[in-house]
Amino acid sequence: MSGFWSSIIYVILGLLVGGFLGFYFTRKKFEKELRENPPINEKMIRAMFLQMGRKPSEAQIKQIMKSMNYNR
Repeated sequence: MSGFWSSIIYVILGLLVGGFLGFYFTRKKFEKELRENPPINEKMIRAMFLQMGRKPSEAQIKQIMKSMNYNR
């Protein structure tokens, strides 16, 4: 009977350690992705408009930023 309880304790301990390590490494990976690929900002929107051959007004840029923040 003691083998049964020790195996249950090992399973619970393994789940806790695995959950903690999974959370830790997933968080590190997510932070790395955000550093390498930052969210879009006003400068990027301006560059996108200029690549399309348009000169954006400040109101257009603010409107796009507001809609992007709203749809997040």
